[in-house]
Amino acid sequence: MSALPIIMPLPGSESLGRDLAAQLHAELGVLETRQFPDGESYVRVRSDVTGRTAILVCSLTRPDAQFLRLVFAARTLRELGATRLILVAPYLAYMRQDKRFLPGEAVTSTHFAQLISAEVDRLVTIDPHLHRHAALSEIYTVPATALHAAPLLADWIAAQVELPLIIGPDSESEQWVTEVARRAGAPHLVLEKSRHGDRDVDIAMPDLTPWRDRRPVLIDDIVSSGRTMIEVADGLRARGLPPPVCVTVHALFAEDAFAELARRAERIVSTDTLPHPSNGISVAGLLADALRDEGAVG
Repeated sequence: MSALPIIMPLPGSESLGRDLAAQLHAELGVLETRQFPDGESYVRVRSDVTGRTAILVCSLTRPDAQFLRLVFAARTLRELGATRLILVAPYLAYMRQDKRFLPGEAVTSTHFAQLISAEVDRLVTIDPHLHRHAALSEIYTVPATALHAAPLLADWIAAQVELPLIIGPDSESEQWVTEVARRAGAPHLVLEKSRHGDRDVDIAMPDLTPWRDRRPVLIDDIVSSGRTMIEVADGLRARGLPPPVCVTVHALFAEDAFAELARRAERIVSTDTLPHPSNGISVAGLLADALRDEGAVG
């Protein structure tokens, strides 16, 4: 029996799980999952977890499909003798609905937090969409750590983009954009966005004449419909600026959003909080450092 922690990646997080295990010099466990013909999930833990901390790596990009597998894996690990369960969820779902906007709506951010808190002993995530919640501790009852990928984005921009102009899509991004620009040693702008629906976005563009010798770098924490970056890219083109480099933490890219943005961008790069062809910035080191700092590993 080994007292060393064991990394247990769920489907979709295998690559990040391997990278995290390498960073931590930890064992990479084997978790077998598949679906029966009727859609039910089969889960089997094929590693010895007795007396060990098990680190579940599960990016919750498709939470409705992932959640039951996560629950089955967590409960089986406990039944097999794991002494502590840490969930590393680089992308944390169900943070959008954080209040009851219309009568009768489910406040799913709170409900999902309660469900996750019942299954694990600690949560580690990256740049969750904290809007009306000041901290994860307001809704999660287990210790929950929210890491920030801004330094990783800044370092990538500084190394890969010549004469960047960092552009944030709205006032909510100002503090984040300012940090990236400062670390990258680049000027920045924050635009004004008006959202009228999931796919209806207006962007107010300032005078960009002083920045025509710069490469625009659009950054956002999450890209889902892609409408914000697409509207900004179109506005930049109309004002004579070159195609932008688009950088994001969470590359959700619903439907044809990636193809539409790719037509307008010089390059699209994301972190690997969830698997996507645009992945180019690793978060394994960030996660490993946090797990060491919190005493999850030696």
